[in-house]
Amino acid sequence: MAKAITSSSTGVRHKVGTREEWLAERLTLLKAEKEHTRRGDELAVKRQELPWVPVDKGYRFETDDGTAALSDLFRGRSQLLVYHFMFGPDYMAGCPSCSAIADGFNGFQIHLANHDVMLWAVSRAPLAKLQAYKRRLGWTFPWASSLGSDFNSDYSVGFGREDQKRDGGIEYNYRREDAWKPSSADDSSSQDVWGTGVNWPTYLRERPGVSAFALEDGIVYHTYSTYARGLDALWGMWQWLDRAPKGRNETGHWWRRHDEYEKG
Repeated sequence: MAKAITSSSTGVRHKVGTREEWLAERLTLLKAEKEHTRRGDELAVKRQELPWVPVDKGYRFETDDGTAALSDLFRGRSQLLVYHFMFGPDYMAGCPSCSAIADGFNGFQIHLANHDVMLWAVSRAPLAKLQAYKRRLGWTFPWASSLGSDFNSDYSVGFGREDQKRDGGIEYNYRREDAWKPSSADDSSSQDVWGTGVNWPTYLRERPGVSAFALEDGIVYHTYSTYARGLDALWGMWQWLDRAPKGRNETGHWWRRHDEYEKG
């Protein structure tokens, strides 16, 4: 008979049982997993059915190949995915969470590029900072600077100091936010939030997200954007941990940039 045990590290109850007991419960779980997969397929279709909105602003970006328009980022493809990477103009290093996500897509962006989809990271930091950080972490995906354009603000991932000071001045994840106030849960006096070299209000003027665009008959269309927990499925690390025996087993912000683990 299976014996119930509560994990001391996760608080999740599990059992120790026989192979037969495991298989019976695994088959029940499999039904739920298949339902979840089918629901995911349905949601993917609904994303594709969203209206396409023409992009009428002439955004300009700085890239390794010089100044580019949004249409140039497609590089001959008809689809473009942009990861809004938190790296503000004053940051000295990129957000560690965005960096963990980028570790995941760095390897497969070449596959997307050969399937009619370009994947770029876009940030407000100057191009030279992005290039240096990219070299540091050994990434190869294309990364553009949107410094000086409205791109980040228009897609709700970059904000000004005055926006942050007033109620409703920031719209992120499809809702308006209260004016920023120090949180008792954070060390709001920190001048180096997670190794970025900036304080909390400066750090929070950047936000993560993904936006999708299509290019058809010379017109660029915005087709989709997601933010916050909407990025969860794109963060490969979590998908692996969700299948580990103890799950995510989180105790705060434990992850680091991949070149920082050996530093303590």
